[in-house]
Amino acid sequence: MTADAFRDHRDLALPGGPLRVYEAGPATGPPVVLLHGAMLDTAPFTWRHLMPVLARDRRVIAPDLPRHGGSRPWSGTLDQARLSAVLTELLDRLEVERADLVGLSMGGGLAVGHALDHPGRVRSVVASAPGGIEARRPAQFATWLLTRSDALWRWTAAWVAASPALLRRSMERSLAAGAGTPDFAALMALAEAEARRQREHRQRALDDWQIAAYGPRRMRFDLSPRLPELVPPSLWLHGVHDTLVPAEVVRRAAAASPGGRFVSIEDAGHLAPLDRPGPFAELVTAFLADVHG
Repeated sequence: MTADAFRDHRDLALPGGPLRVYEAGPATGPPVVLLHGAMLDTAPFTWRHLMPVLARDRRVIAPDLPRHGGSRPWSGTLDQARLSAVLTELLDRLEVERADLVGLSMGGGLAVGHALDHPGRVRSVVASAPGGIEARRPAQFATWLLTRSDALWRWTAAWVAASPALLRRSMERSLAAGAGTPDFAALMALAEAEARRQREHRQRALDDWQIAAYGPRRMRFDLSPRLPELVPPSLWLHGVHDTLVPAEVVRRAAAASPGGRFVSIEDAGHLAPLDRPGPFAELVTAFLADVHG
C-alpha cells in the first residue's frame, strides 16, 4: 500500500527549478498537503505510512521540497519566504483554493508560517515538532558559527554519502526503536539514495531554511510572537523522546495559538510519523475529521 501511494507523481516546472509532487486519493476529496523535514527527508521517506491512510478519503499532495528527492536542481536561497512562495505556486498550479497542511520539523515551521501569512489558503495546520517557534536554541552562538561554514557542510554531505555504516548509525539514533523501526530497511534505502543525490548535486548537509533561521544571539526565524494571530485551527504534536525540539516549546506554541491543541506521542522521537505511524495517523485523521465536521 505504501508503494502504491507514491506510484504517481508529476514534475512541475517552477521558476526556480522542478518540483516533484506525489498525489494519491480521490481528486474530489478535501486536499491535504504533506510537508517533510530537512536534510535527508523526502516525501516518500517521511510520509510513507501517513499518505496511504489519508488517501482513503482525501486528496493528498506530498511534494519533495526544493533540493530534496526529485526536486532538483534549484537556484537561489531557499529560506522560509522562498519555500512559502513555492507552496503558494504549488497550490495555484494544482488549482487548490484551501488545504490542510501537515508538516514535520522544517515542514512544520513552513506550514505554520504559511498559515500566518496566507490564512485564507489554509484550512488547518498539523505541526509535528516544528522548527521556527523559539527565540533561542541551545548553544545558539556556537551553532550559528557552524552554520557559516559552507565547506564544512558540503564535506559532511559527501562524507555521509560515502559512509553507509555512518548513515545507518545516525538513522538508528534518530529513530526511537532504532533498527526495529517498521520498514527500517526501506527507510535506509531511501536515506542512502538521498545522501547520494546530495553529493551528486554538491549540496550542503543542511538546508538553506535551517541556516537562514539562525542568528548569533537569537533565531532570525521565530514565529512565536505571531502565534496569537494564527487563524486556522492547529494540532501540535511532539514525540516524548524528541531531543531536538523540547516538549515545552511545542506546548507553549499550542497554548499561544487560538484553537491550538497539544498532544504528546509515547515511544516516539523527532520522527514521530515513522516511530509511531499508527497513533500518528489516528491523531491526524481525527483532527482533520473534526475540522471538516
